[in-house]
Amino acid sequence: MNQETHFLSSAIELAYANAAKGGRPFGALVVKEGEVIATGVNEILTTCDPTTHAEMQAIRHASQKLGSPDLRGCAVYASGHPCPMCMAAMRLCGVGEVAFAYSNEDGEPFGLSTAAVYAELARPFSQQSMKIRYVPVRLESRLDLYAEWKRLQSPRL
Repeated sequence: MNQETHFLSSAIELAYANAAKGGRPFGALVVKEGEVIATGVNEILTTCDPTTHAEMQAIRHASQKLGSPDLRGCAVYASGHPCPMCMAAMRLCGVGEVAFAYSNEDGEPFGLSTAAVYAELARPFSQQSMKIRYVPVRLESRLDLYAEWKRLQSPRL
């Protein structure tokens, strides 16, 4: 068994164990330099938090273990096709590689596909079902928010 198959098999075992406990059938690993840094399972049903997907949980745990939100050099192995939220989180934290064992097509008959969400997000804001708009409010009594943040980040002399 090659390393990729090994890590994907581990993610699937996490998913089976989570399903056996009444959770959704998703598990994920964050791996760096061939070592499992963190794992996660889908905890939506136990936490009532729609962001507690397996990949998100694994990313949270890996960031805490490494003491950094920067996961460059890491790979994620997931039992199922990561949803757009998870994929975006992986990109934002620098994960360089993602592999998954079950596709959206595999999950579709069971209501476990996020293909429709991917399709919706690919449309312009004006064509999406969620009302999305840019409203450029600024506080006249304050410096520009982003400029103030940059100023606060600058080293003090």
